[in-house]
Amino acid sequence: QVQLVESGGGLVQPGGSLRLSCAASGSFFSIYDMGWYRQAPGKQRELVATITMNGGSTNYADSVKGRSTISRDNAKNTLYLQMNSLKPEDTAVYYCNAARAPYKSWGRGTQVTVSS
Repeated sequence: QVQLVESGGGLVQPGGSLRLSCAASGSFFSIYDMGWYRQAPGKQRELVATITMNGGSTNYADSVKGRSTISRDNAKNTLYLQMNSLKPEDTAVYYCNAARAPYKSWGRGTQVTVSS
């Protein structure tokens, strides 16, 4: 019954920006701390940003710190990740899920490709 649908990815030049969105179904979204994950080719999935249930606290991996902003709109069951100053190493498939204990079924993710 739980659905996680990511969108907003695409091909951008180094230094560009993207705003990723994640739509979550039902009551899943608003009761959990949420996070953005990414997985690059040949690498394990990593957690890059988290936000608490009420949006009061955020945390970022060193790899994206200072360049990214995670936010949420609980009324719309939507999670966002604003990414600026994108680098080629940001290239990955980006996923959303609960931050502490991810739901077993992941969404399809959204592809971010940073290249000139």
